[in-house]
Amino acid sequence: MKKFFKIVLYLSVAGLIAVLSVNYHITSSTKKYIHYSLKKFPKNDVGIIFGAGINGNQPSKYLKDRLDAGILLYKAKRINKILLSGDNGREEYDELTVMKNYCYQHGVDTTKIYIDYAGFDTYSTMYRAKHIFKIKKATLISQEYHLNRALYIGRNLGIKSAGYSANKGEYSGYNYVKFREYLSRFKSFFDVFRNREPKFLGNPIDINGPSNYSKEDKR
Repeated sequence: MKKFFKIVLYLSVAGLIAVLSVNYHITSSTKKYIHYSLKKFPKNDVGIIFGAGINGNQPSKYLKDRLDAGILLYKAKRINKILLSGDNGREEYDELTVMKNYCYQHGVDTTKIYIDYAGFDTYSTMYRAKHIFKIKKATLISQEYHLNRALYIGRNLGIKSAGYSANKGEYSGYNYVKFREYLSRFKSFFDVFRNREPKFLGNPIDINGPSNYSKEDKR
């Protein structure tokens, strides 16, 4: 029994070291690409906004701040187009309709809005951005805790990515999501390493072609 506990202890310590090492590698290699203001922010044709939860037909605080940051960049002409990526897998939970209506209601031209209907996680979003939407350069818009992972995935998949921090005020459960991000970064390291292919791909949608924003959804 004592030998068993020693093995468990050693494996636990090794696992912890592995998680911390991967996190250090991801954060240290991407932090220079994160920007916190419009000053000297690089222009990119496309900005990618990641889903982050809704409350009925309204965006959560996390998602609202991401959308507001993306709209700010669009109106400041730092980006020309917006790719929205989120979860619309259930009739009662449709992030993307909330996201695209919010952008439309706040002045974004719908011909400049593109929709990724299968961005069920960050890796899938970035993989599909590369292979479905044919994006080569992008601005990634999210809270700071998430940007390191998004940038790491994007840049390793071949998308020249810059990050814009959407942090604004305090967030409910922020310490928890920051802690959970340690494991998410660890998983993303292996997703990139094995070049994981998302479950849903579909036909290409050229980001330089017509928008796939559904006009019937305007309201």
